[in-house]
Amino acid sequence: MTLKEIVEDYIANCRENAQKELRWFTIQNTLKAAVSTAALAKTPSGKRFDHQRRIPKNVLNLAEEKLLKNLEQIQSTKDFDELYILLKKLLSEIKGIGELYIYDTALRIGAYLGHEPDKIYLHAGTLQGAKKLGLNTKLGYVFKKELPNEFGRLLPREIEDCLCIYKDKF
Repeated sequence: MTLKEIVEDYIANCRENAQKELRWFTIQNTLKAAVSTAALAKTPSGKRFDHQRRIPKNVLNLAEEKLLKNLEQIQSTKDFDELYILLKKLLSEIKGIGELYIYDTALRIGAYLGHEPDKIYLHAGTLQGAKKLGLNTKLGYVFKKELPNEFGRLLPREIEDCLCIYKDKF
């Protein structure tokens, strides 16, 4: 697949589901509900999101407890990056919580708060995809302008998703 075909495939087959996932968090009634739902990685059906399916329930409960104790700090974040850094600080010491969980949880809480990533965060499969494209991954993120022009139709969070999903196609 060419990069153009990969982006077109993402738009045709993945974008809508990713948007639906984030909408689930934007319609939560309160920040507390959004944080709890994100921390426990709950889908609208009450099941767990695929990325977090292997994390033990007690580990998710610890993360939820830690985040709920820090609602005021979460509420006061001004943008996605500040939210992501805060969650990384709060959660990184919990054994079983990794970079992907922190990013996904920040993305979900950020959807409720109206915080959209302005760069592409690199972790797990996303990092592999970025390396295959020859990007400089040393900072743990890249900016959209660093990617080939074919990615121009995607938002940074969609590029993150695309780099992970299609990492074996690059």
